[in-house]
Amino acid sequence: MSYTFGVVFFVVALLVSVMLHEAGHFLTAKRYGMKASRFFVGFGPTLWSTRRGETEYGVKAIPAGGFVKIIGMTELEDIEPGDEDRVFYKHPASQRLVVLSAGSIVHFIIAIVLLFLVIATTGDILNTTTTLKIGTVSKCLPLNPNAVACSSTDPRAPASGKLRDGDRVVALDGRRLSSYDELRSSIVASPNHPVTLTVLRDGHDVDVTLTPLAMQQDGRTIGRIGISPVEEQQPVSVLGAVPRTFSTLGEMTVETVKAFGQLPHEISQILRGEKRSTEGAASVVDIARVSGQIAEVKVSFGERLARLIALTASLNFAVGALNMLPLLPLDGGHVAIVLFEQARRRVYRLFGRREPGRVDIMKIMPVTYAVFAAFVGVSLLLLYAGIVNPISIQ
Repeated sequence: MSYTFGVVFFVVALLVSVMLHEAGHFLTAKRYGMKASRFFVGFGPTLWSTRRGETEYGVKAIPAGGFVKIIGMTELEDIEPGDEDRVFYKHPASQRLVVLSAGSIVHFIIAIVLLFLVIATTGDILNTTTTLKIGTVSKCLPLNPNAVACSSTDPRAPASGKLRDGDRVVALDGRRLSSYDELRSSIVASPNHPVTLTVLRDGHDVDVTLTPLAMQQDGRTIGRIGISPVEEQQPVSVLGAVPRTFSTLGEMTVETVKAFGQLPHEISQILRGEKRSTEGAASVVDIARVSGQIAEVKVSFGERLARLIALTASLNFAVGALNMLPLLPLDGGHVAIVLFEQARRRVYRLFGRREPGRVDIMKIMPVTYAVFAAFVGVSLLLLYAGIVNPISIQ
C-alpha cells in the first residue's frame, strides 16, 4: 500500500461521506413531501449535471462539500405556483428538525458502523500496546523540536542504516527485554555510550551496535537513536465490540470538545510557526498527508487499512459534531432557530399572547455573515498551515 493509495482513499472517503450527508437531507425532505430541486456534490462551476424528475443532480468543480436545494428554506424565496404546500417552512417543526439534522446523523451513523467494523475485526483502536517491533527508523534527529522534516544541520540518527523497519528488538547488551519501556529507559540513560541491540530480522537474531546521540530535552541530556515502535491493538470479540464502539464514541466526543476549545491556541501556534499537534484541527491537506503516511507504515495491509478506516470514522464524527454547532449557516444554526421558535411560541401561548411567528432571518444575517467569514478565515489558515507547516505522524 503506497502513499498515493492513502491519499486517494481519503479523497474517495471524503466525497462519499459528503454525498451521504446530502442524501440524508434529500431523502428525509422527499419523505415529508418537500421539494428538493437540486442535489450537487462540490461548489463552484458545474462540471456535469442531469435532471431526473423535479431534481437536478450534478458535480461541481471544487470538491469541498455539497448541497441540497430544498425550496422554501426561508420565506424570502420566490415560490413557483403549485409548490406552495411543499415549501420547507410550512412543514411541522418536527419534520424540519429531522431534515436539518439528517446530514449530521448520517455522519454519526458512518462513524459508528466503521468503528464497529474496525474494533470487531482488528481490535481496540484506542487501547494499544507499545511493542518492541520497530515501526519507523528516522534519517535524522531534528535539533528544532518543532521541525517536521530533516534539515541539513540535523545530525544523522544512530539507527539510520543499521536498524530496519520491522525489526523486533529482543535484547540490549545481552539482556533480554520484555517491554518497550525497558528499551527506551536504557537508551535514554546512555547518551554517547555504545549499546548493542539484538534484533529479530528475517527469522534470525542480528546484533547491531550503535551509540545513542546526546540530545537536550526538558533541561536534561538524554540518549536517542531515532526509532518509533509499532502500536498493537488489543483484541476484542464481536460482542465486546458493541459496547467498546460506543465508549470510543464517548472518548471521541471528549476529544472533539477539547479540540474546539483549543482552536484559538492552535491558531496562535500556527501564526507563530510552531509544530502542530496531531490531535488538533486540520485541513483536508493535512488529513490527506496523514492518510498517505498511514498507508506507508510498515505493518500488515489489514492494519493499515483499519487505521485508514478509523481515521475516516473519526473525521465523520468530527464533521457531524461541527455541523451541529448552533451557528448559522451550519445545520445546527437552523436547528437552533426552529427550537427557539417552538420554545417562544409555547411561552407566548402560556401567557395568552398572540403567537409571534417565525424568526426574521434578515435581522440575524449580519451574524451569519460574520460566522461565515470566520469559518472561511480559519479554513484558509488551516489550509495554509497544511502546506507550509503540515501535521505529520512520522
